[in-house]
Amino acid sequence: MRNTLNLRKIHHVAIICSNYDISKNFYVNILGLNIIREVYRKERNSYKLDLSIGESQIELFSFPNPPERPSYPEACGLRHLSFEVEDIDASVKYLNANNVGTEPVRIDEFTGKKFTFFSDPDNLPIEIYQF
Repeated sequence: MRNTLNLRKIHHVAIICSNYDISKNFYVNILGLNIIREVYRKERNSYKLDLSIGESQIELFSFPNPPERPSYPEACGLRHLSFEVEDIDASVKYLNANNVGTEPVRIDEFTGKKFTFFSDPDNLPIEIYQF
């Protein structure tokens, strides 16, 4: 059966953080995502930061006292966020130089491509995958 929704691409991924300033610094200054807009929503005591990554976006939200992620990383729901990189070894070196710990680089058994994981300030698992 043909997909009648005609989905074209992923528009955005939404992330809720526990410390807005720390997460904003991580996603903007360490990962290098570009700010599209930043809004403070007084009625919700919440920031919303729209970031661009290629043709997609990440929405970074802050809310007072968000619940913690139930388990790492096999909680039901979104497992991890993955970014494509050109040179995984250079990316790992950069992350490590910016005090972001990474797991050992592995090889995808199906594609033969290199990948590894690291965590954002709230322990959201993030993958980088060499194309």
